[in-house]
Amino acid sequence: MEKNNFISRGCRCAPRPNTTRQEELHAHSCTKLNVFNWLDDIKPPKNFPASDFVEIRFKNSRKDFFKVPEDIQLEEGDIVAVEASPGHDIGIVTIAGEIVYLQMKKKKIDHRTTEFKKVYRKAKVSDIEKWVAAVNQEEETMFGSRETALGLKLDMKISDVEYQGDKTKAIFYYTADERVDFRELIKVLAEKFNVRIEMRQIGMRQEASRLGGLGSCGRELCCSTWLTNFRSVSTNAARTQQLSLNPQKLAGQCSKLKCCINYENDSYLDAIKDHPDTEILLETKKGKAFHQKTDVLRNLMWYSYKDNPAAFVCVNIDRVKEIQKLNRRKILPEELQEAGFVEPETSTPRETGYEEDSLTRFDNPRNTYKKKRKKNRAKRNKQ
Repeated sequence: MEKNNFISRGCRCAPRPNTTRQEELHAHSCTKLNVFNWLDDIKPPKNFPASDFVEIRFKNSRKDFFKVPEDIQLEEGDIVAVEASPGHDIGIVTIAGEIVYLQMKKKKIDHRTTEFKKVYRKAKVSDIEKWVAAVNQEEETMFGSRETALGLKLDMKISDVEYQGDKTKAIFYYTADERVDFRELIKVLAEKFNVRIEMRQIGMRQEASRLGGLGSCGRELCCSTWLTNFRSVSTNAARTQQLSLNPQKLAGQCSKLKCCINYENDSYLDAIKDHPDTEILLETKKGKAFHQKTDVLRNLMWYSYKDNPAAFVCVNIDRVKEIQKLNRRKILPEELQEAGFVEPETSTPRETGYEEDSLTRFDNPRNTYKKKRKKNRAKRNKQ
């Protein structure tokens, strides 16, 4: 139980209270939205001022930059107590040094004008003990809050709970289709768990990124591992890539269009710039043909004659452009495909060597084994 709770904070296991930094505790392999410090092996010049900022991670994707006092030296993996409102919170240092300024620049944060919260100290034994107890209580609090919301008949879903490091405040993340009046819920939860309550509404994509899971590709969700921003995804991107407009296949676990639809969309947009207009009919001596589908990356287009729409004819885009030029000059070619054109073969299943045509090949394996043994004995007796 402890391991699962602390993985969301970038830890392999629950920290031991007798130390504030452990090499085996902070794990890059199990950290969401991990940052690789590629400046770690590069030593700064002499008399170069040390960095005054660090990046500290909390639960799931919640990260922030904090200002470090001059008398505290922090390294990656240190457990620290930081300023919160109210009280203090406990987090783990993810990056320190000059890489922090580059990370701020990437997130468009000006360290000279922005007011940052401060790092109080390295976490003490009492801080870590209270932090571990608070983290272990999160799952129980989440289930209890769901029962309370259900009892109050509130149309909302509480998907995650995050306790502050000093165990004086809890953040409840929820999703709702409409506006929810949760004033009574806050009163009940504050009395039940004896903490300060903060309700924070998140979207469906943010909920999926916090909960995690496996996508249809078999890999862990991009939003829960490396994706830091959510770009809007439209069905136009699916049309550009000639994808079937099936909501069940295009939607992810968040019930929204998959973010990976945008990954290759720019390549497809560049590829179709040179493609001919698909709205123009191709006129031949056999008749008029209209567009059916396109293989963008292979530069192939399929057309059908109006008198036989079920028959697809594969045509190269260069041939389509040529026919359109001839039609503008009122010249009709003999047919769509040019002489000598060989239509590419469609993908066929590989020959595995197994008897795939037999539906009973897995039935009664013991009997099959006995029959083979009898045949082998008969051969030996004949010899």
